Amino acid sequence: MPTQTEIELQAAAFRRLQKHLMEDRTDVQNIDMMNLTGFCRNCLSRWYAEAAADKGIEIGKDEARELFYGMTMAEWKANFQTDAKPEQQEAFKQAFDENVGKV
Repeated sequence: MPTQTEIELQAAAFRRLQKHLMEDRTDVQNIDMMNLTGFCRNCLSRWYAEAAADKGIEIGKDEARELFYGMTMAEWKANFQTDAKPEQQEAFKQAFDENVGKV
């Protein structure tokens, strides 16, 4: 079982990853992250909600995304999301199936 210090360090690393993705690298598109790494900001917000559920805390999809993004999805899309190219969309289908599951 992790020590309290280890938990705190893991939490700090997660917060730094979140800051990096939400403030430092807003230019990196979720679709590119998913295609290259098998996860994206939405996955991180889903994992956050799943961890909350494990603790008996119910957080909906939109609420989890807003907690992770620091804004609504509509605001994120309006400010930072670009249109995906057909080849990105095709690669995304495969990456999503392999890493998240069938829709």
